[in-house]
Amino acid sequence: MSDEDAERSDTRRLPTLDKTPDGAEGPDGTGGATPSGAGTPAAGTADHDRVRRFRSARRVPAALVALVLLAAAGLLLYDVAAVRANRPAMTWRRWLARELGTRHLDNPWVLGAAALAVVLGIWLVVSAVTPGLRQLLPMRPAAPDTRAGLDRAAAALVLRDRAMEVAGVQSVRVAVSRRKAKTHAVSHFRELDEVRADLDTSLGEGLRQLGLAHELRLTVDVRRPKKR
Repeated sequence: MSDEDAERSDTRRLPTLDKTPDGAEGPDGTGGATPSGAGTPAAGTADHDRVRRFRSARRVPAALVALVLLAAAGLLLYDVAAVRANRPAMTWRRWLARELGTRHLDNPWVLGAAALAVVLGIWLVVSAVTPGLRQLLPMRPAAPDTRAGLDRAAAALVLRDRAMEVAGVQSVRVAVSRRKAKTHAVSHFRELDEVRADLDTSLGEGLRQLGLAHELRLTVDVRRPKKR
């Protein structure tokens, strides 16, 4: 064997090791080291309870409000400038001043306009304080500064595929909401209790594998096919 071959055989790369957080010794007495990337939980799983829902940008309500305010302010400013220039006020402004001066508060038109203003105000307040995006379920963060979400329809499709793998299930409907996963299955053979138990196990494992930040409550309903 040449010196070059001996040097290559003596300089083999050793596997990278990471020490465990508690510093306990490992099975070989090497200070509790484990191979890099093995047995380490995903980052941020301890903070999954603090994961919040995704907030909608509310572009449509904001655009509508901005356009209405811009049009009203521009029209009013133009009319005020025309009056200042010794020109008569617009017809709509004279009509509005006359109606406000002659109509009483119990008039149906006044009450209707007030009700419309209240409804629009409530809609704007609700749009401002609620996050929206109800179809998107937040997932546990896999890394810092990373957010992920799962569509409710996609989650229902995954659970439906798992339910169809259970023996005895003929058809199944899955509805996923923000807090619940409702399953309605039809079984054409096997005992209903056995099918329901298998569905609870399979769908429960499926919910855990989805990686959602907030665990969904599972309800399973199993029935026989309707007789024709």
